[in-house]
Amino acid sequence: MDLTVQLSEGVASAVLELYGEKIDPSTLTLSPTRKEFEGDYTLVVFPFVKMAKKSPPQIAEEIGAFLKANLPIVADYNVIQGFLNLNVSENFWLDFLVQNADNQNFGKQKPTGKKVMVEFSSPNTNKPLHLGHIRNILLGWSSSQILEAAGNEVVKVQIINDRGIAICKSMLAWQKFGEGATPESTGTKSDHFVGNFYVEFEKKFQEEYKNWQLTEEAATIFENNKKEDQSREEFFKKYKEVFFNQYSQLGAEARKMLLAWEAGEPEVVNLWKKMNGWVYEGFEATYEKLGVHFDKLYYESDTYLLGKDLIEKGLLDGVFYKKDDGSVWANLEDAGLDHKVVLRSDGTSVYITQDLGTAHLRYKDFGVDSMVYVVADEQNYHFQVLFEILKRLGEPYATSLFHLSYGMVDLPTGKMKSREGTVVDADDLIEEVVNEARTAAAERGELGGLSPDEQQEIIEKIGLAALKFFIIKVHPKKRMTFNPKESVDMQGQTGPYIQNAYVRVRSVLRKAEVDGFAAGKFSDYKIQKQEKELLNQLYTFPAVIQEAAQNYDPSTIANFCFSLAKEYHRFYHDFSILKAESEAAKAFRIQLSKMVANVLNFGMSLLGIEMPERM
Repeated sequence: MDLTVQLSEGVASAVLELYGEKIDPSTLTLSPTRKEFEGDYTLVVFPFVKMAKKSPPQIAEEIGAFLKANLPIVADYNVIQGFLNLNVSENFWLDFLVQNADNQNFGKQKPTGKKVMVEFSSPNTNKPLHLGHIRNILLGWSSSQILEAAGNEVVKVQIINDRGIAICKSMLAWQKFGEGATPESTGTKSDHFVGNFYVEFEKKFQEEYKNWQLTEEAATIFENNKKEDQSREEFFKKYKEVFFNQYSQLGAEARKMLLAWEAGEPEVVNLWKKMNGWVYEGFEATYEKLGVHFDKLYYESDTYLLGKDLIEKGLLDGVFYKKDDGSVWANLEDAGLDHKVVLRSDGTSVYITQDLGTAHLRYKDFGVDSMVYVVADEQNYHFQVLFEILKRLGEPYATSLFHLSYGMVDLPTGKMKSREGTVVDADDLIEEVVNEARTAAAERGELGGLSPDEQQEIIEKIGLAALKFFIIKVHPKKRMTFNPKESVDMQGQTGPYIQNAYVRVRSVLRKAEVDGFAAGKFSDYKIQKQEKELLNQLYTFPAVIQEAAQNYDPSTIANFCFSLAKEYHRFYHDFSILKAESEAAKAFRIQLSKMVANVLNFGMSLLGIEMPERM
């Protein structure tokens, strides 16, 4: 039984015995004792004042005495005003360490019987993955790993946005300006190659738009439509979309290509398949670098017509209503939302239609109990609407949907813009962080005795840990700035700092093995306060996993790992391990170190981070 549960039930028994009141143990406030006080767990006794009709210090004293006399795991206690600090018995902690030191998956929960689907990444095929995608991918992957560690069966999926006007822009630019070039002929990574043509389209379109603004037609439009005191620059900045749809030659060609694709014209479809194939090859290489894979891929080209049957059924059931122009809407005002169109007047789908159909299809494919969508906070309203409509349609999973909404990622230099080519590609960022790790390793000079291949493997692990941890440690909802140089700081709240704690333990264990150390008994060892703090942290790890899974918040695991690493670095500095004052102390500290390494390794693996043996 969990330690805090035992303590809470003991307190409930004390209150019943001492004050004749029955209380629910789950309502008690028990938390780890602050470091400046003696104790392991602290109970707040103020809620018992009314029933006991005594002062808080008196109540704390009476409950403490009862627990010490009747609950074997309570060795002692002390009272600070209205707070009861409880000392857990030495035997409890020693038994805990003996039972779990070798458990490489300590914290992993028993199967829940629940199946959860996590959708993440979901890129467009007109450009390579970029920094924003990296945050999405890392949140999706780590959430999947954490949900699995919490006992769930997890299905990882993405929907690839492989159709639409943006994809046609890349296709048209290659057709007009590519001169038959390929990724192989140019030596360019295939998804970057396609993304370059998306940027090229925008460049050519901007030139066309700039030239058109000098024409009489543009001048007339400006004079007839400008607002009072509106400058030409302000007017045409907002008029670009209208120009693209009504006047642009490039816009007309892109729209024509989209219509040809929808009509299944072989030449256009073949070009689409070829360029998307290049992009998929590039995506897969990036996913492999990040250590990410999916159980199933969905494609918008297959799903964009889905959902119409659900709309028809919803019309019959009164979930939707039809306007005079034939468009279909949902009235969501009673849920604090708005009226939402789900089918256009010409019968064509909108994004919400597709998402309704895709959710229904995924349930048919996998029979999941819940779904998690990892999508930026720009889409918060969209998912509120989607989830509300699915509830009204009576979809069996509709009450267990979650939008893992996250904030944008900036660089120290500012925001990124895809069309202008100012986005930091995921591959370039990975390379930059690995190079930062290489520079830092060279300055420390600690890899000199290893082969070039071994050095490269370690440097890549450090670089990827720096990238992943720096992003995951921030609460998903917060907007953040990613700084490559800060991410590799061995003294900061970084992945390499945690890796270094693990490497320290591994070094200790290797030396112990060389010395012929065999795990000895330490049942009579007197645990030091700092060692108990480490044990207490380790003990809470299963609950931390549970909390992270319930809140879909990988930063909980990241910050736990940092805190544990920091505590171990302090312990390593303050205590002798291999030259401990006694054999019992040596045996205890080696086992304690081993468990710290196992928990750090497992915890960081939940974030997709590998631990090196040396640094």
